[in-house]
Amino acid sequence: MSDTPFQIRHDDAATQLVVSVAGTDIATYVYHPDTPLEESPKPYLYPLRTLSGAPMGVYRPWDHRWHKGLQMTWSHLCGDNFWGGPTFEQGAPGHGYLWRSNHGRQLHRGFDREDRSGGEVSVAEVLDWVASTDEVWIGEKRTLRFHSADTAEGIWALDFATDLTNVHRESLELGSPTTHGRPNAGYTGLFWRGPRAWTGADVVAANGRRGDAVMGTQAAWAAVTSEHDEIDGGATVLAYAGTSTAEIPLKWFARSSVFACLNPSPAFDTELELEPGETLRLSHCFVFIDRQMERRELESIAERYTP
Repeated sequence: MSDTPFQIRHDDAATQLVVSVAGTDIATYVYHPDTPLEESPKPYLYPLRTLSGAPMGVYRPWDHRWHKGLQMTWSHLCGDNFWGGPTFEQGAPGHGYLWRSNHGRQLHRGFDREDRSGGEVSVAEVLDWVASTDEVWIGEKRTLRFHSADTAEGIWALDFATDLTNVHRESLELGSPTTHGRPNAGYTGLFWRGPRAWTGADVVAANGRRGDAVMGTQAAWAAVTSEHDEIDGGATVLAYAGTSTAEIPLKWFARSSVFACLNPSPAFDTELELEPGETLRLSHCFVFIDRQMERRELESIAERYTP
């Protein structure tokens, strides 16, 4: 594996940082977004690209304006919505989604550390999760590590780790639409939304499942692979479920029939409770590969990049 150095630069307005490898901007981390409140403002990674510059995400798609590349979210947090858009409520008219004034937001408070050593870069960030009541409910320490760039194989990786601490005076209930009554809608946590061209892409998982059968299952990793629009060739996103300090197992919210997405959900079908002062620790890894891959190749790559 080659040791290709990453570069990192901040914009003059101190709203985003850009990570590049060999002259290609592979990721932009927007930590001071201009997101409307109804989209639950939060930092996000977009654009995302392979080492050749191919697109690996989508920004504010017409069907879900609150989807933005790769972002840390929570759809049901003690009655508030840190995901964006309408909130699912069992028994509500139509499909059960209602627009409510319950949107929370994540506020960037600063970077504790920035490391550019050893051919990789990482940043440690401090954030507050502010409820719709303007109270701070969660204090977060987040680390993003960009590493393992190999220009010969067209691969780079991102480690995402977070400590979510309840700084509220009461316990916090962290769930999903599935924990509130909607089957197979356990989306919450770190969520990647693929390019529009990847709708109908191939989805595979370490447990042998494929396509929409990956939904709601446990597996060490899951991947989406597809061709691009506009440019020739294709790419693959390989995501690891990672770890959680909660007793609840991580399960996949993964699909491509409607749109391509990968989300190792910490509360897919079981709500977790965070007591005052208690911390939930999550860690995940996403690997971006500059070509389409079959399961056998993915299994080899997955073994190599296992966190």
